[in-house]
Amino acid sequence: MRTYIYVDGFNLYYRSLKNTPYRWLDLSALFSNVLQSHHDIQKIKYFTARVESREDDPKKPERQNTYLRALEAHCPNIERIEGFFQSNKKRLPLDGQVETKVRVLRTEEKGSDVNLAAHLLNDAWRDDYDCAVVVSNDSDLATAMRLVKQEANKVLGLLTPGVWKLPNN
Repeated sequence: MRTYIYVDGFNLYYRSLKNTPYRWLDLSALFSNVLQSHHDIQKIKYFTARVESREDDPKKPERQNTYLRALEAHCPNIERIEGFFQSNKKRLPLDGQVETKVRVLRTEEKGSDVNLAAHLLNDAWRDDYDCAVVVSNDSDLATAMRLVKQEANKVLGLLTPGVWKLPNN
């Protein structure tokens, strides 16, 4: 069965991998072991955004670049699709102190969930896969997943980071 895998990279990292020995996870090996043998994994689409250096972690972009290079060198069927980060200064209340507001820099990843949904739908309409596996717990993907299943009659799987655990996690 022709299978495409759609990975929400930040969702996977922050819900299952961060602060574990699996931060440098081999995605090809993971999916080959998780899926049954009749799945022919033709493509892994990895959705992410480039992190920026921060005072508290200046080497963060270097580590991400190293991981992405290793992933692409080791997994010939991986395709990276990038979103972006958006930073806004906001005044927000301190926890439990509604009257006291502080100015914060709020950084949010943008575009990855929309990119994932668009690729999932487009690949279904083009008949690129028989089965799609989505790796995310982002509820924003629900409509795209429902359309793929109902309108394109594709087999659809969901691996939810944070619900399934890797050994010693």
